Amino acid sequence: MPAFLIVEHQITDAAKFDEYRVAVGPMIAKHGGRYLTKGGSHKFPEGGHWLPERVVIIEFPSMDALNAWYTSPEYQPLIALRKSCTSKLDMLITLEGI
Repeated sequence: MPAFLIVEHQITDAAKFDEYRVAVGPMIAKHGGRYLTKGGSHKFPEGGHWLPERVVIIEFPSMDALNAWYTSPEYQPLIALRKSCTSKLDMLITLEGI
């Protein structure tokens, strides 16, 4: 069953975030992940109580694959890099698909 990672980024350092973005893509692909959305392309046809700056949805083949990517030794330094260039309000949400 597929698993999804929904990410909200509030970028505080664009140059560092670009470094993160370039490095993380191949790691996600290595674990079978693929981007389903383009960051910053969201709109609000209704509501608006949640005001994200940048939202990305990534699909993995399974929750095990998602967790293997997130806990992999090669991703751990990128977590620190991501946190150094985004707000403390950054969010990652995992969901199982159907």
